[in-house]
Amino acid sequence: MSSTPSLPTARGLCRAVRCLRQALLAAGAAASLLGAAAAQSPALAKAGTAGHGGPAPEAGALGGPGLALLSDKVLTVEWEGRQVVDHGVVLVKDGKIEAVGEQGQLEIPSGYQVVDVGAHWLMPGLIDLHCHVGGTFDINDTVFLANPGMRAKTAVIPGNPSLEFGLAAGVTTVLFIPGSGSNVGGQGLLFKTGHERFERALVRDPGGLKIAQWGNPERWMIQPAKTFENYTIREILRRGKAYGQAWAEHEQGRAPAPRHDVELEVFRDLVAGRAQIAVHTQIYQVVLATLDIIKKEMGFDVFIDHGEFDGYLLGKLAADLGVPAILGPRNQAAPSRGIINWVGDNPERVVGLAAGFWEQGHRMVGFNTDSPVIPQQELQLQSAIGARYGLPDDALQTVRGHTVVPARTIGMGERLGSLKAGFDADIVVISGHISDPRSRVEAVYLDGAKSYDASHKRLW
Repeated sequence: MSSTPSLPTARGLCRAVRCLRQALLAAGAAASLLGAAAAQSPALAKAGTAGHGGPAPEAGALGGPGLALLSDKVLTVEWEGRQVVDHGVVLVKDGKIEAVGEQGQLEIPSGYQVVDVGAHWLMPGLIDLHCHVGGTFDINDTVFLANPGMRAKTAVIPGNPSLEFGLAAGVTTVLFIPGSGSNVGGQGLLFKTGHERFERALVRDPGGLKIAQWGNPERWMIQPAKTFENYTIREILRRGKAYGQAWAEHEQGRAPAPRHDVELEVFRDLVAGRAQIAVHTQIYQVVLATLDIIKKEMGFDVFIDHGEFDGYLLGKLAADLGVPAILGPRNQAAPSRGIINWVGDNPERVVGLAAGFWEQGHRMVGFNTDSPVIPQQELQLQSAIGARYGLPDDALQTVRGHTVVPARTIGMGERLGSLKAGFDADIVVISGHISDPRSRVEAVYLDGAKSYDASHKRLW
C-alpha cells in the first residue's frame, strides 16, 4: 500500500503547516515586542523573569558558580603537550575551562560545585565536519553548477532530534553543509548540537565552503565529466580569490571598496583564512585534482572530506601540502578485481583508510559520518573501524581524530577539541575509550552546562 497521502490529506497538511507557521510568527513577534519593552523598562524586564521561575545559571555555565569535575582519567588531548591526566580535576567557570590538573595538586576554589565521576573518563566533545542533519536535510540548489552564495544556515533547526541523539553520543560540534549535487554547493555553518537557540549554538558563520569534486555533480543537467567540473571549480575559485583579495586591499587602506557580490562574499573569509574549503573528494584522480587545483594552484585552506577508495595513496602529498583528511563514512577499501586495483601487490587486503593515510606519513587524520548516511550518533564507530583496520592508537590517534584534529582542521584549534585552560567547556563523561563500541556516554557538558544526562534518560 502506498504511503503517499491523498490529495485532500496533503492539502490539509499544508493548511496545518501554514497555521502553525503563522502561530510561530505571532509568538515571535510578541516575544520581540516584550524584549523591546523590557529593554526600555528595567522593572518590566525584572517582572518578566521573577514570577516565572527563571532558573539561576547552573554551576559551570555562563554566570553560574564554578564547577570541579573529578575523574580517574582525563583525556586532555592537547595538540602538543599532555594527552592524559590520571586522577584529574577539570575546573570550569562561565562556560570555559579554567584549569586541568591532578587531584590534590590543583586547588579547587571555595564555592565550586564538585562532581566526582569516578572511574568514568572525561574527554573533549566530538566534532563532526560533515553533517547534513543540522536542519532540513541535504540542502542542494542545482540551478547552477557552482553556488558559493548559498547558505545552509537558513535551514538550521537547533536541538532537532538528530542532533539530540548525536549529543547523547558525545558529538558537541558539527559543520552543517550543503549536499554534493553541484560542484560548489554553498556555505556551511559551524555550530553546537545541544543549544536550543541559534545564537547560542553558533560557533562560526560561514563555517566553510562545500565543494564536490566529482561523485554526484556529474548528474547535473548536461552531465558534465571531470574535465568540465574541474574547469568550473577553477573558474569560481579564480573569481572568488580576486574578489577576496580586492576586499583585503581595501581593508588595509590600499584600494577603494569593490562592488559587493553576494555570490562571492564567502571568499573574503576564505582569502583571509577565517574559513576553509571542505571537499567531497574520493579516488586517486579526484583527490589529486583537489590537491593540485585548490591547494597548490589557488592556495586555499582545504581539507579532504571522504578520501575514500584509493585516495589514501596520496597521503604523503596531502601531508606535505598541509591538507587534513577527514574520512568517512566508508572507512575501508575492499579488494577489487576490476579495472582499479587500489591495494597494490596484495589484492586480497582490506585497507583501512585511516591506516592507509597514516602509513603514508599523514598525521592530520579525522573522521566524519556524512549524517544521516551514517547516523550522527555513530560517529565514534568510524574511529573504531579505523582502529580495527590498522590505525595505531598508541598516542590516542583515534581520540585525536574526533577532537583536536577536526578542531584544527576547521580553524578552531585554540577554542575546541582539547581540555585546556581557556577552551570551551565541551566535556564528555564516558565509561571508557571512545573507539570501543562498548563504551557509553554518561553525560555531556556543553559550554559548561550539563546538556545530557543518561541517568535521567539514555538516548544512545
